[in-house]
Amino acid sequence: RRPPRSTLDRSSAASDVYKRQVEYRPWGWYRVLDDSDDHKVKEIEVNPKSRLSYQSHTKRSEVWTVISGEALVTIDDKITELRMNDSIFIPINSKHRLENKSDMKLNIIEIQTGSYFGEDDIERYEDDYNRS
Repeated sequence: RRPPRSTLDRSSAASDVYKRQVEYRPWGWYRVLDDSDDHKVKEIEVNPKSRLSYQSHTKRSEVWTVISGEALVTIDDKITELRMNDSIFIPINSKHRLENKSDMKLNIIEIQTGSYFGEDDIERYEDDYNRS
């Protein structure tokens, strides 16, 4: 088992570079905070009036915790509103979406657990940005 690639166990210079590796998307951005064989942790920011695709994953489940803002979460067609400190569990194979209907930015922490954490483990059912 490889050791976790956490910002906590890197040198200061390497840690600063790691923290800046932000992946931009049409709806906002994310960055990986921790990545290991059995989990991945991301910080995600969703722009005002934006949403992620309605999607599912075959190899991982997720827990979303709202850090700031208000989230509208859809899981298998059930809609739930979340505010700061609220969390929700998304099981493997569940269709889900994260949405920010407000005029403020939405920040969440996403914890993934499962057998694979690649960005190619996404099946999209609806997408505002015409990604397949």
